[in-house]
Amino acid sequence: MPKTMLSVAFFIILSSAGALASEGAITLKQAIELGLRENPGLKAAASSTEAAREDIGIARSALLPKIALEERFMRTTNPTFAFSSKLNQERFAQDDFAITSLNSPDAINDFQTSISFEQPLYLRGAGIGLRMAKEEYSARKDELEGKREAAAFEIGSTYLLVNTAREFARVADQGLEDAREHLRLAEARYGSGLGLLSDVLRARTGVVEAEQRLVTAGKELRVARRALGLLLGLEGEIVTADEVEAPALKELDYYLTASARRSDLSSMSRRRDNAGNAVELARSGYYPMIGVGGAYFLNDHRAPFGAEGESWQVSAFLRWNIFDGGLRSHESKKASHLANEAAHRLEGLRKTAVFSVHEAWLSVEEAKKNLELSEAALRSAEEGERLVRLRYENSLSPIIDLLDARLSLEGARADRVMRKNALSTALLNLSFQAGTLLEDLREE
Repeated sequence: MPKTMLSVAFFIILSSAGALASEGAITLKQAIELGLRENPGLKAAASSTEAAREDIGIARSALLPKIALEERFMRTTNPTFAFSSKLNQERFAQDDFAITSLNSPDAINDFQTSISFEQPLYLRGAGIGLRMAKEEYSARKDELEGKREAAAFEIGSTYLLVNTAREFARVADQGLEDAREHLRLAEARYGSGLGLLSDVLRARTGVVEAEQRLVTAGKELRVARRALGLLLGLEGEIVTADEVEAPALKELDYYLTASARRSDLSSMSRRRDNAGNAVELARSGYYPMIGVGGAYFLNDHRAPFGAEGESWQVSAFLRWNIFDGGLRSHESKKASHLANEAAHRLEGLRKTAVFSVHEAWLSVEEAKKNLELSEAALRSAEEGERLVRLRYENSLSPIIDLLDARLSLEGARADRVMRKNALSTALLNLSFQAGTLLEDLREE
């Protein structure tokens, strides 16, 4: 691509980006707020959490009465059924006591309408199941909050990646300007008889290489913007603001104390408690079930829901599973092992949380120091390039020294961009590992 066309294309990209930055750019807080509302993964997690809440109602239903309406039809010549059907229909007569009628009755129709109910009075497992459903729903809510924190961190990291890509594009553009200036100096010296044609050719190669880096930087910027849009549940490129409101650094004790309340720890703690409930649930099979029931009947030989005869019954029952082949014993032992597993996992997760906070804290200190060093290196590279350029202009250095100094300057500029982004990312990660990311961002 001719350099004039490349300059025009890149000017259009930067101009449109600048217009969007002034009009439609979103801040880090706005991006996270939008992502927490529109991210498809979070929407799916929210639906899953609401589904878990319905399990509470499902478990509670085991404690409530069951009422059923039933309509049955029967046509029979079975002596017993025929006899009882006429009794239920209240049509039994003296002739029905005849031996012939009793032994060989005519076919008879019976429509039976019944309304029945059953109410548990003591069902140990149902109460435990309800408690477990409530605990699981609470654990799912904690999990959802953890996923919101994770999504916020991913959005924040990608947001910083967009800003880094934009800075790389600016560095590449500045590098192209420097390369063109070096080419101008080489052509001027060659035109005045003080320079070599090889210097001009080498400088032109440097311009082409700078143009290639600019094209790549522009592509990476557009990809990063689309990646951010994907996390926000949007299509197209998202333009970010120049300034990033990374969480302010607090004392280490703040993060360590907060990490004990992380949503994943809370969720795991509830599941550990539920594992203990599961042991109780397995053992509840050793207890009987006590309940009451009843029914109201309508019988008719002519039509459904007829009422030639009516009757009712009430009952109480005790149901006790005496032997089940060792099922309850094995289920109880299995639940005990799972409860131990949950307890060990919780303890491991707590230690991991403390380790993660310490690691993130050290990463912040490392990023701060590296940023200071990169800024010092950039100042040195800028001064070095200036001095080599003056020496080249005065025929005291070859052009290769000037090109090397320019590459060193471009590398120092890019390194500073990376170190600045690394510090902001480290601050986000520290808050994320402590479970305070959303809270810390709200304070900014």
